[in-house]
Amino acid sequence: MGNFAGELFNKQGHLGALVPRVMPELAGVGVGRTEAACASGGIALMSAAEAICAGHDVVLVAGAECQTTVSAREGGEYLARAAHFQDERPIDDFTFPALFARRIKAYHEKYGLPLSDLAHFTMKAMENARKNPLAHMKANKWTFEAAAEGGDHNPQFLGNQELKDYLKVSDCSQVTDGGAALLLCSEEGLKKLGVDKSKAVKLRSYHLATNALGQTEDLTRMDTAGLAFCKTFNDGNVKVDDINVAEVHDCFTIAELLMMEAMGLEEPGKGVEAVKSGKTKLDGSLPVNTGGGLVGFGHPVGATGVKQAAEIYRQMKGLCGDYQIKSQPSLGVMANMGGDDRTCFTALFENMG
Repeated sequence: MGNFAGELFNKQGHLGALVPRVMPELAGVGVGRTEAACASGGIALMSAAEAICAGHDVVLVAGAECQTTVSAREGGEYLARAAHFQDERPIDDFTFPALFARRIKAYHEKYGLPLSDLAHFTMKAMENARKNPLAHMKANKWTFEAAAEGGDHNPQFLGNQELKDYLKVSDCSQVTDGGAALLLCSEEGLKKLGVDKSKAVKLRSYHLATNALGQTEDLTRMDTAGLAFCKTFNDGNVKVDDINVAEVHDCFTIAELLMMEAMGLEEPGKGVEAVKSGKTKLDGSLPVNTGGGLVGFGHPVGATGVKQAAEIYRQMKGLCGDYQIKSQPSLGVMANMGGDDRTCFTALFENMG
């Protein structure tokens, strides 16, 4: 069970023991909680994979977060615990938006990125979300012009005056309540469940990378994500050009841009070209965040990594309805990030049928 901050938002810990309360048939089965900030769901998936390697046949992987129990400012303080609280909390009342505004500022100064270009990521997310009945922003009416400019309709809400001009509401993921679940099985587990291999997706390789809190060396790079992608691609014996669909952690628009560079899809300084060229749209050569991503679908923190894996499964099996991509994907990759690129779990999936 992936969850970041149940004790804070809901005054409830020990979430593993809630599972048999909801599903009494699981009484007596071992259930535990995994936590790695926004990568909590990815860690749950990794833990399940390790359990399969250790001899289990069927493992339930779930993630959940309920964040709308408190005000935005109180929630911002809770989420700031995914950063180095002592050093980074004072940056702004909204710590994580400020940390990623800092990245936008650094990238803008180094590469000359027009700030309005980030609206291309916003619009891809919102257009995909409109096609997804489960998306937080399914009824959104964003336009590129509105997303590209700050103002009363799109506030630049940070209190930190050095960073205020670099981030707008449209650059941010949604504070969302939600959950996701999937089953990870061995071949024997599939037989026990009576599921044909053709209905499954193979977890071909995965990697978890972690770096020190509060010690980002280069704000224009996501080195932890880059390491995780590299290891996962190498272990899976694939290149980025082999990938047909991807789910990456777009907690902010700049995060998706930097993920495009971290995975090797674009050169440093060219990440925005992935979306401007149409490459990562639903009809592009590598659709990214097809259901809306964190910006459009939403970000129920502990569930996000599990949802990313489930989204790739759904694309591979043609279950995505209006946002289904045209060509059936053979290979998909996910990247679930915790904190400001401090933890990153990546996984490569192969369609079995």
